[in-house]
Amino acid sequence: MKQISSSANPRYRALRKLVQSSQERRKTGLSVLDGMHLAAAYRGHVGLPRTIAVSRSALANPEVGELLQNTKGVEILALGDALFATLSSVATPTGILAVVETPRPQPAPRDLDACVMLEDLQDPGNLGSILRSCAASGIRHVLLSRGSVHAWSPRVLRAGMGAHFALAIHEEVDLVAVAREFAGSRIATQPAAPRTLFDADLKGPVALMFGNEGSGLSASLLEAADCVVSIPMPGKAESLNVAAAAAVCLFERVRQLRQ
Repeated sequence: MKQISSSANPRYRALRKLVQSSQERRKTGLSVLDGMHLAAAYRGHVGLPRTIAVSRSALANPEVGELLQNTKGVEILALGDALFATLSSVATPTGILAVVETPRPQPAPRDLDACVMLEDLQDPGNLGSILRSCAASGIRHVLLSRGSVHAWSPRVLRAGMGAHFALAIHEEVDLVAVAREFAGSRIATQPAAPRTLFDADLKGPVALMFGNEGSGLSASLLEAADCVVSIPMPGKAESLNVAAAAAVCLFERVRQLRQ
């Protein structure tokens, strides 16, 4: 375990740059997991991170101690609490950061069964929430268009709460081309659609498509859909947040599969 006590330390400066700069993360191909939950989820689903940084006070935490067991080959950095606080972006740091290799974007498989397609999603919190709903509802594959927020940004990772490591996330996908070749039902969502979600059959292979927070789905992706559905809203709200809409659709599929 390497002790770091100065902000002039080269390893600290490199770690801080990685935390603060999306350009640096893309250049190095690395992501930062902030917090015990994310670090433990990565360890449980994927394996050992490249680097673990801990605050000195966190070393007294039994959970942190357990996470540091059997970490041969992992760089362990111990920082003073004040120095560690400058690295963490959360209001109450848990005292642990893990640096991991960012999964490279993989092409979507041709034999997709059920998936979610996200076109030009911009809000990290929305994407993280949708990823959590996908993992919870049993959807494995999530496809993001080239114009969507980066799935491995710190804010998306925090909102996803470890869901990333239970999913196959495909970024920079030509959604229109994949949708046209998809063998199952292609269900697009649009607030004004006359057909409702509850009238659609979601039990078989299905691609659920959700669009940008402001403009929704593009005309090209809507044209590739088999049907366009809306979520019935008897209340006075005009629309649902895209993350909420995705959750409703995903768990309507779960409900139908249980019948």
